[in-house]
Amino acid sequence: MQKKYNKFRSNKSKSEDDKREDEKKGNEEEGKPKFRSKREGRGRSNDRDKDNPKSRSKRRVIFRKKKPPQLSIDNPTTVELKKTGIRLNKYLANSGVAARRKADELIKDGWVTVNGKVVIEMGFRVQAGDVVQFKGRKVEPQNKTYILLNKPKDMITTTNDPQGRKTVMDLVAGVDVDRLYPVGRLDRNTVGLLLLTNDGALAQHLSHPKTEVRKIYHVFLDKPLQKSHFNQIATGITLEDGEILVDGLSYISENKKEIGVQIHSGRNRIVRRIFEYFGYEINKLDRVIYGGLTKKNLTRGKWRFLTAKEVIMLKHFKG
Repeated sequence: MQKKYNKFRSNKSKSEDDKREDEKKGNEEEGKPKFRSKREGRGRSNDRDKDNPKSRSKRRVIFRKKKPPQLSIDNPTTVELKKTGIRLNKYLANSGVAARRKADELIKDGWVTVNGKVVIEMGFRVQAGDVVQFKGRKVEPQNKTYILLNKPKDMITTTNDPQGRKTVMDLVAGVDVDRLYPVGRLDRNTVGLLLLTNDGALAQHLSHPKTEVRKIYHVFLDKPLQKSHFNQIATGITLEDGEILVDGLSYISENKKEIGVQIHSGRNRIVRRIFEYFGYEINKLDRVIYGGLTKKNLTRGKWRFLTAKEVIMLKHFKG
């Protein structure tokens, strides 16, 4: 009976050696870091959980991202989250109908319908699924095409000529693109670089005076350009439609009959009028550079597609 009791004896009945051994172990355990078990870390430590059998099971804490609020159509914030469509003039430009400014005029004149109804409202936005028609013909945005042409002499820079004369469009007749048109113009006897595209936004950008697209012309005169006239052109002259200032001027030949002119103005026949002002006649006028594009490997009357790099350059052109 005494042996059985000894198994459950208290510390009071321990010998001095046993007490010293227990104290030694206790000191060692106090120096060790204490770790909670996985179950202790996951569950709650209050007394209520101890009495709840469900709290004793393993728990997983999952952090979920908050879902965005479900917005109704009537909620104004929905407009900010959904696509708001595209302006009608831009839609027409992207469809190759006309540049945006010209498209505004067509809309105002009632030539454009959306879903069968005439729209004359400036700023009207076309939504997905809308049917847009111009003069009764359905129009849709198309892939953009960019062509660089080395225009020959005796060709009109227009999409069609009522008199039946040859136009620059005859040179690109094999290109299967609807509504391709020239950017700017070269008169009938001027040769050189001409850009054609169905990208109305780019055409408007390059044609805008603020863009100041750099153009270089090789001018062939009927007689040598006098130094005094050279200086006057370089410093600026006043024509019937206002002052004109070239960006650069230089002699190309020793006989001073060939002149290089750099200019950004897009006024009609501006280079010819500059020299006619002083009594010179231009025997030949050749546009050799347009906005950084050159005639390299492009013979007269031939054309090529622009590279992606060249298109990006034109779209970001700022003069």
